[in-house]
Amino acid sequence: MHKIPFSPPRIDAATIDAVREVLESGWITTGPVTKSLEKEVAELSQIPRALCVSSATMGLELLLRWLGVGEGDEVIIPAYTYCATANVVLHCGARPVMVDVLPDTLTIDPEQVAAAITERTKVIVPVDLGGLPADYLDLWRIIESEEVMRRFRADNEVQEQLGRIALIADAAHSIGARYRGRSAASWCDAAVFSFHAVKNIATAEGGAICFNMPAPFDNDQLYQLLNVRSLHGQSKDALAKLGTNAWEYDVVEAGYKCNMPDVLAAMGLVEIRRYREDTLPRRRQIMEQYVEALENYDRAELPHFHSADKESSCHLFLLRIRDISLEERNNIIRMIFALGVSVNVHYKPLPLLTVYKKRGYRMEDFPVARDAWHREITLPVYYDLSEANVGRVVSAVGQSTERETLPLIIPSEVTE
Repeated sequence: MHKIPFSPPRIDAATIDAVREVLESGWITTGPVTKSLEKEVAELSQIPRALCVSSATMGLELLLRWLGVGEGDEVIIPAYTYCATANVVLHCGARPVMVDVLPDTLTIDPEQVAAAITERTKVIVPVDLGGLPADYLDLWRIIESEEVMRRFRADNEVQEQLGRIALIADAAHSIGARYRGRSAASWCDAAVFSFHAVKNIATAEGGAICFNMPAPFDNDQLYQLLNVRSLHGQSKDALAKLGTNAWEYDVVEAGYKCNMPDVLAAMGLVEIRRYREDTLPRRRQIMEQYVEALENYDRAELPHFHSADKESSCHLFLLRIRDISLEERNNIIRMIFALGVSVNVHYKPLPLLTVYKKRGYRMEDFPVARDAWHREITLPVYYDLSEANVGRVVSAVGQSTERETLPLIIPSEVTE
């Protein structure tokens, strides 16, 4: 019997034809296809402008640097996230201030955010873990409270114009997610999506910045500024240099190299055009099949992916097994793999990573994240996962967790 993969990208004839068309056009770097993808990302997300870049990570770093985040500044992030959320803060010379997550949703805990704010806090970066939006309304109440507004200290013109802490979402998982009746990305000053190979919309590598800054900021101007900054600070990109005597350009700042090429954007354009009506409903259906199969299983703690206020993008199915240790969880994963099913873990909390452990972060300060890490197993969710294979996944989980109640016996075919 074939092995069930964890999260293969959706690549079919439409995808291949779109990439071939770009290759045959002779124009493979940033050009008209990337610009079309940007427009459709903005439309889907109900925000003024979107800029496609090489990764969500670079999108987040560009935003932090535009805000002037640097040495002495603090950026509040959840401890339960991928390292990219914190790494970009270090790249800017600032300090990641980690807080714990909520036990039910595993998104950032607003009360802990409020307690962590100091006069050095410049940005809060919630993470829409698994595609479920954070509690944005609660975060806004904190940011705009009289006490927090009074404590805010601006260090540059951009921060003075904003006049408060910025709210920038790590929305790497959550394109298409909704919060209180509208796009989750539209609840933030800015958000960054990931189009990495395992994401709901994949361009192999890539991401997008969603600009939603309030007045007096001009989101069109901000798009132009970061577009230049994403290409070495060059005043014209390759598309703008087309035409008679249009080759001349200037470099207005020492920028970065993180633009998205058309050959990758072609994949994303195919995916976003079938996202709302095809991909999202299919992913939601798979999640619902898991819930139906597992909801009567006492040891299964099921993830939240929809409520009166929230609709997840259904990126990850974050299953937690009750009353198990880290060793038992790891053993369950080994046995699931031995049964031909690929699973994953999201995530190893930041304080356990050497780079942050060396900086003094302690896992015992984040009990909810620690508990989740010990018990979480991410099940496969992807467009082509059949109902029969959903059943195989559920069966493998059931067999492996039931075996954990017996003396620990790892099948001989299981390896690290």
